[in-house]
Amino acid sequence: MRLLVVFLLLVLPVPAAAFERVADRGAFLALVEGKRLTGDGVSLRVGRDGSIAGRGFGFRVTGGWSWQDGYFCRTLQSAIRYFPLNCQVVAVRGDVVRFVADRGAGDVADLRIR
Repeated sequence: MRLLVVFLLLVLPVPAAAFERVADRGAFLALVEGKRLTGDGVSLRVGRDGSIAGRGFGFRVTGGWSWQDGYFCRTLQSAIRYFPLNCQVVAVRGDVVRFVADRGAGDVADLRIR
């Protein structure tokens, strides 16, 4: 029996570490304050004061954010587009923060914390 258990442990795939949901504003700020969030043409800083600033696909990006009912709620604006208020689930795994739009039912953006 022990041999079977050891065998199964060796041949079965190990699941990838799961993303853990960020529960509140303080935990979110502990992850991102003073750091850049980067990925696929995007580099942003999220400020304690509710500001968002950086670059996206060659354009300056500005915006604002707040923490509401367990969600990161943000607006963004660039020279070519305005992104209206969207509340997002935030989760983290290692140095990657995941934003899932539309209260967890929408698009996913993974950004590296640097």
